[in-house]
Amino acid sequence: MQKPSLDIQVRTLPTGPGVYQYYDKDDKLLYVGKAKNLKKRVTSYFTKSHDNYKTKVLVKKINTIKHIVVETETDALLLENNLIKKHQPRFNVMLKDDKTYPWICIKKERFPRVFPTRNLIKDGSEYFGPYTNFKTVNTLLDLIKGLYQLRTCNYDLSQQKIESGKFKVCLEYHLGNCKGPCEGLQEEKEYHQNIEAIREIVKGNFKDSLNRFRKQMADHAEKMEFEDAQRIKEKIEVLEKYQAKSTVVNPKISNVDVFSIISDESYGYVNFLQLSYGAIIRSHTTEIKKKLEETDKELLELAIIELRQRFGSSSKEIYVPIKVDVGEDLKITIPQLGDKKKIVDLSIRNAKYYRQERFKQIKIIDPDRHVKRLMAQMKKDLRLPEEPKHIECFDNSNIQGTNPVAACVVFKNGKPSKKEYRKFNIKTVEGPNDFASMEEVVYRRYKRLLDEEQPLPQLVIVDGGKGQLSSGLKALDDLNLRGKITIIGIAKRLEEIYYPGDSIPLYLDKKSETLKIIQHLRNEAHRFGITFHRQKRSKAALDTELDTIPGIGEKTVIELLKHFRSVKRISRATKKELIEVVGESRATKVYNYYLSKKE
Repeated sequence: MQKPSLDIQVRTLPTGPGVYQYYDKDDKLLYVGKAKNLKKRVTSYFTKSHDNYKTKVLVKKINTIKHIVVETETDALLLENNLIKKHQPRFNVMLKDDKTYPWICIKKERFPRVFPTRNLIKDGSEYFGPYTNFKTVNTLLDLIKGLYQLRTCNYDLSQQKIESGKFKVCLEYHLGNCKGPCEGLQEEKEYHQNIEAIREIVKGNFKDSLNRFRKQMADHAEKMEFEDAQRIKEKIEVLEKYQAKSTVVNPKISNVDVFSIISDESYGYVNFLQLSYGAIIRSHTTEIKKKLEETDKELLELAIIELRQRFGSSSKEIYVPIKVDVGEDLKITIPQLGDKKKIVDLSIRNAKYYRQERFKQIKIIDPDRHVKRLMAQMKKDLRLPEEPKHIECFDNSNIQGTNPVAACVVFKNGKPSKKEYRKFNIKTVEGPNDFASMEEVVYRRYKRLLDEEQPLPQLVIVDGGKGQLSSGLKALDDLNLRGKITIIGIAKRLEEIYYPGDSIPLYLDKKSETLKIIQHLRNEAHRFGITFHRQKRSKAALDTELDTIPGIGEKTVIELLKHFRSVKRISRATKKELIEVVGESRATKVYNYYLSKKE
């Protein structure tokens, strides 16, 4: 397949948040940017006039656009930072001080300190983040400081030095911000209980701390220590009101490769995310054409080996959504929940977006391939004996049993063929009977196709549940077409698809292309039928009024409606107004008719 043009690449971008990357004709990375709306942001480069000379040069050099979708704008900001630092694209501004985003550090010490930092040191300490700015970090640290009393000094609080009396408590102790572990006034066990609670808070888990505080408050109240109980209550209120929600990436997820796969009848789409310290430093999606109906497992194993070799990955662990055997000394993890599961879900989302874009691009560049893939998918989803290249859908339309009509719409290769749409006046059914009406129109439609030796559809859809389906099937039986045409019914409420002789309906994925085409057929049949029904009702309304006036013909009716626009206005017109339009003789007949109705 030829490479899609820039215009097509831009038109098929998703509208969610993410990071976009521009490459030149030699596949060299030119620029990395972030966006709240990828499509809107990238489109602006090609639709606006740019005063900046470098921007004009950049736009001229762009040959390929790639992107990575993320959950939030914050994630896009962090990812942009990581990619710029990793690849240093020519058109990106690099900060001279190599500013990095802040983390919260729980220092590996006997009495751990908790503080903000921009530097990650591999000394066994714990780092949480990164955060987008120090304001968020300081807000969280202020919360922690208000809840727990922690030391801020950098003394080496070894057991020996504390017992020797080397340190003295400082002002923080006298202000009530520290319990004085430097003089042995706080036990190590109690201090570490606080650290564990802080660890959960920065991860976003407030439940344990709230339960602990509530128990302390109850204990104080039971001992009649009401001032202490009130102090704990205030901490609970602060914790409950804390609203600063930050996306915290677990930095323990370091040097890991993440792979996922989405596939259809013809192709597999494998996404690869490379992580370092919880941050994505590379995202790549590749398309693999199936040859012998390979399984997702086989395709994923092939892609893992190929992509790791291509990008020179030395990671010792990979996350995947399904079990794989790649024949390497690798730890294979299939996450079920938590941060690891979120990362795999993000990889799957990127694979899905890539697949959707390819569909859109193929639809424009190679429509034959698009139709072939779509037909193969519908055949599989609906369990059909052959591809449904010709589909017809029926819908009945009547209101309180008046003017019963039906519509038949025709789709060829997944698209409406409006010249082949047909309308039906119900002839053999008295009153509102949807089942009998459905039987009549299905019979009449295929009786005529047989008589005229026209090609029959591979699939017939009736709008309704088991009742309408049974009626349509009876019509096919009468024509000896059972087994030659597949017929199904679709019920509106839950989009249930019924098959003859099967009481259990089929439920398709709500986002599947097959269901969308069926819904399009059903909606088009309903629209076409309602339009026809309205026309009949309007004609019937006119017939009962103007056409029943003695001496007034069709030509006169048309002249009157052209001038007055409605029957109601004609009925209220003066004799003089009528004479000006149709002459005295016919005007008198119309005027007298409505005058007699008023008396």
